[in-house]
Amino acid sequence: MSRLHGPGDVRFFDRIAGLYDLAMPSADAESLRAGLAFAHRPVERVLDVAGGTGRAARALAGEGLDPVVVDFSRGMLERARADGFGAVHADARTLPLRDDSVDAVVVVDALHHLPDPAEAVGEMARVVAPGGVVVIQEFGPRTLRGRGLVLAERAVGFDSQFWTADELCDVLERAGLTARIVSEGFEYVVVGRVPAATADEE
Repeated sequence: MSRLHGPGDVRFFDRIAGLYDLAMPSADAESLRAGLAFAHRPVERVLDVAGGTGRAARALAGEGLDPVVVDFSRGMLERARADGFGAVHADARTLPLRDDSVDAVVVVDALHHLPDPAEAVGEMARVVAPGGVVVIQEFGPRTLRGRGLVLAERAVGFDSQFWTADELCDVLERAGLTARIVSEGFEYVVVGRVPAATADEE
């Protein structure tokens, strides 16, 4: 495996787990809330996939939710668990959940690290119930700050894959989701909704 799920990258995140939250700003609860509002079902069961120390989980906890954090780095998960969040060690491409078992998945600033992002998005769509949503926050590679981030990640040795908001919407659509852009800019948010069980629910 490569990228975030490769041994070298996981070791990197394990090493910086204790400092990660000092360097990274809080997740934007408002943008995540706007993405979750696209759901056509009550949102109660939420997964924070590739959630690391639980940045998105903490933001959503302020919205009255209790997300479960999923990540491949045990060091990062220890930090999330220490903050009281449920934590599951798993590959985003093989989530240990039944079909239609959660109402929403959020991925904040992490999809670009995954070895096969399109496969991971398909897996997220599998576990989200009809009418639920996959909400993804990513970095715009064509913005000024985004171009700098792309160069920085390459310098660190990551083989990250970045998309514009429109390109990521295409990834969601190919996974069978109805996609829309929630916000744009350096850190943008897109959302994909799983088709409802019946046409009347759309």
